Amino acid sequence: MTERSQQKGIHVAIIMDGNGRWATRQGLPRIAGHRAGIAAVRRIVERAVDTGIGRLTLYAFSSDNWKRPLDEVQGIFWLLRAFLRLEAERMRERGVRLQVIGRRDRLAPAVLREIERAECVTAEGRGLALFIAIDYSARRAIARAAAQAATVFGGEGLSQAELVGRMLVDAMQAEGGDVDLLIRTGGEKRLSDFLLWESAYAELLFTDRMWPEFDGVDLDAAVAEFRRRERRFGGVQLPAGSSQ
Repeated sequence: MTERSQQKGIHVAIIMDGNGRWATRQGLPRIAGHRAGIAAVRRIVERAVDTGIGRLTLYAFSSDNWKRPLDEVQGIFWLLRAFLRLEAERMRERGVRLQVIGRRDRLAPAVLREIERAECVTAEGRGLALFIAIDYSARRAIARAAAQAATVFGGEGLSQAELVGRMLVDAMQAEGGDVDLLIRTGGEKRLSDFLLWESAYAELLFTDRMWPEFDGVDLDAAVAEFRRRERRFGGVQLPAGSSQ
């Protein structure tokens, strides 16, 4: 576990997959799965607060999700607005600070207003830092950070490569920082353009549980599994008493 994780609680990121498939298996429309997924978000945020997780990043809507049917996309954003409107005060009371990452220029004004209101309401939170990724692409985030870094060169004693690397780290930290544990529900085993830079040394956990089924017990089990793993960050585990 990193020093940051020990001090502030681990950073858990979740790819919330399986809403539509869960609904289909229940004989329900896909939007019912997204509605159940919102209920799962509430459960997991509450559990994260109770268990002392420092940061929680949820993949709510990828840049590729715009390819879905229009009625499904509209339904997802309606549910998102309702969640932010209903939960902002509860998050403030629990000390949760909300921040949305990803593009905002393609969001409807009503969605953007609800995001900004919820961020403002929870801005003083000093407990769980909750990041929600909306219209998010890790590749685009890296490219944007690289473009910003490439415009500023000439650091004292630093090569251009070192300077760009340092600026990339600073830029990507602003969107949530290094991930300790990345969970994907729904049975798929890929990252789907989510926090690629931040997950360079993350422990990965894939579960067949669909997101609407995921609960606090599942989160506790995932964190327990994370704590059992040995993280060496490219180093080696030396025998006890060894000096090298």
